[in-house]
Amino acid sequence: MTDPSPPPPNASPLSWRMVALVAASVGAPLVLVLAGHAALGPALVAAATTSVLAGLHFWRGSPREPEPTPANMASDPPAMSKPPFAVMLDMLSDPILLIEGGMRENPSERRFIFANAAARSLLRIQRQDGPLTTAIRAPEVLDAIDQALFDGLPGEAVYEVRGVQDRTWRARALPMELDGGQPGQVLLALRDETEIRRSERTRADFLANASHELRTPLASLAGFIETLRGHARDDAEARDRFLGIMHIQAERMRRLIDDLMSLSRIELGEHIPPSGSVDMAVAVIDVLDALGPLAKERSVVFWPVLPASGVAMAAADRDQILQVIQNLVENAIKYTPIGGAVNIEVLTGLPPARAAAPMSDLAAHFSILTPDHAAGRRYVAVKVRDFGPGIGRNHLPRLTERFYRVEGQKTRERPGTGLGLAIVKHIINRHRGGLIVESTEGSGSLFSAYIPTIDAPPPQETTAMARVLIP
Repeated sequence: MTDPSPPPPNASPLSWRMVALVAASVGAPLVLVLAGHAALGPALVAAATTSVLAGLHFWRGSPREPEPTPANMASDPPAMSKPPFAVMLDMLSDPILLIEGGMRENPSERRFIFANAAARSLLRIQRQDGPLTTAIRAPEVLDAIDQALFDGLPGEAVYEVRGVQDRTWRARALPMELDGGQPGQVLLALRDETEIRRSERTRADFLANASHELRTPLASLAGFIETLRGHARDDAEARDRFLGIMHIQAERMRRLIDDLMSLSRIELGEHIPPSGSVDMAVAVIDVLDALGPLAKERSVVFWPVLPASGVAMAAADRDQILQVIQNLVENAIKYTPIGGAVNIEVLTGLPPARAAAPMSDLAAHFSILTPDHAAGRRYVAVKVRDFGPGIGRNHLPRLTERFYRVEGQKTRERPGTGLGLAIVKHIINRHRGGLIVESTEGSGSLFSAYIPTIDAPPPQETTAMARVLIP
């Protein structure tokens, strides 16, 4: 292999610094690929990067030159052509600006001399260059730029852009020294951290809510234990009553911890589609058998409408699907008046439009989860209908939030953990399915969960075979 050719005389360190700073400012790795002999790579890169800054100044023009107009753009097209450097930065998704400044005491002299496409879109920049304060006014960002511009130290700031949807940005100001170590220009890179911040707030809210939910039964247990160790030590009647309450509170904590762990496991494996198969009709029968004692205790009857065995086969994890059906049916039992009924129906062979369509005469319809529909895909749906108090339209979008409860709705016994519908949503999402709620205040609610079938679509939708009363 031949020795690498030396860089051309005009290859300044500033050019290499420019490329390094750009690469450091973006989130994804950048690789510059040049045609030709590999040994010439460093020389060619040096020559190309040297021309970057010259091309940049040529493209934006001298400050003394007039602003481009349709007339001079037409007569002088080369003056508006972009150098490769500008084209490369325009392809980046992160907003990037190149900034220069005058005297430190005069902030009005700060100017941006280049902005890539993402920066122009975010900051609504119409000109090729201009005063920095016309693009960015956040004091913390301007301070970070001054730190990089005049102190030669990297600056960083986080600021929010208000609008219809607030967004959080992290600004990094990286200094670029001129020859001789004098302050020169600053590369400002913006990174959208809205989703990261939202996730942090969600996690903090989750921990706060979980600790609140655990604090109540713990305080109750501690209080009763202290009472039993004190003046109620020898009171048999009070001891039995307090132990019963303590058992209920301990059971509540156990359910909450079980749901938290279940939700955590589901979220960890949510990106992995299930590989098993489940007969949804059989799964419904198993759940109704398990919840039969609870329904009998509350004088609630089940009205299932199921297809023939083996028809409603779905690509699913059996344990998780049983959990979905159990959560939906158990919620229906809780909110059904004494002596009422819960309807459960399984439909199979549904095309996407039918699976996502309203399935009752209830006024409010909201799709909590909608899957990406593949061509020819069919679904099997489980519908659970109660005739309880119903849910207001304004509450429907928030039903699957962790610990969210509809204000004013109380169950007679065994209050839930507030995680049941969140678990249902994440399980259905793992199964690439959908979740719909329909409700009218005073008329009850209907929840529909649908997931893809496992076999080729049947020639026509199946009909219910029987309506059976299960006490």
